[in-house]
Amino acid sequence: MFRGQISASLRRTAAPVLGEAGKNDVVRKLIIGLVCLVGLVVVVDFGAAAYSEYRVSRALREGGSLTADPEVTIHGFPFLTQARNGKYDNVEVRARQVPNDMIGEVTIEATLNGVSVPASALLDGSVRTVPVDHLDGRMMIDATDLGRFLGIPDLQVSAPPASKSDGTGGSGGSGSPTTGGIVLTGTVPVGPLQTSVSVQADLVLRGEQLVIVATDFYFGPEGEADFTVPAPLRQGVLDLFTKTIDPQSLPFGVMPTEVYAEGSQIVIEGSGDNVVVNLDELKTKQ
Repeated sequence: MFRGQISASLRRTAAPVLGEAGKNDVVRKLIIGLVCLVGLVVVVDFGAAAYSEYRVSRALREGGSLTADPEVTIHGFPFLTQARNGKYDNVEVRARQVPNDMIGEVTIEATLNGVSVPASALLDGSVRTVPVDHLDGRMMIDATDLGRFLGIPDLQVSAPPASKSDGTGGSGGSGSPTTGGIVLTGTVPVGPLQTSVSVQADLVLRGEQLVIVATDFYFGPEGEADFTVPAPLRQGVLDLFTKTIDPQSLPFGVMPTEVYAEGSQIVIEGSGDNVVVNLDELKTKQ
């Protein structure tokens, strides 16, 4: 009798232990399933974003007559939530080798905040105009293309160590000079000789014009000039580095407001609020 009671008691005690192990196994399976579900959602979200970026990139290439697909990045997670709402927090566009009649080719960048476009239009590639809350645009002119424009094939661009900007546009007149001017170095004729000369220049914005004004010769560490240009020849040599580039509109018609040197490039920047972007117009005015 007692033996049967003891056996029954042991069975009643062991049952909860097995139940606890089973619960742990269920929880473990639920966690694994949840992780797999989250991973699937991430993959689907990433795929939808990548496809949308591709469609926008193709539209920009076709509209701007570009030789390569621009880089398009739609930031923010989850993408599908933004797509459902038709509002995208941040979109970045970068296009290289954008044709320009005066310069040859330039690089264009645009950061778009608060982009409004229906998901259906984005996914099927039918979108052509896009309202944007705020847009920052940049244009980069490489030293090689600028040198071709100036007729100085070996032109080098660099920023001097000290700023001489006083807000007056230097000797080029009124405008918005770069924060530190630039140093231009290249081989030019000095009298009967072809020699390397470095000059300091101001960058001035006049509306949509970019004016490069060579103000003096430069003998600092960023330059290569190692001799003094004779006084009668000085202005003629400076004029070889002085040029007006007209016009220079930024991506999607944004007006330029700032210009400066960055590495071996000249960078023109501008911004605008409540801009309607036309995807067929990712190109500079020509």
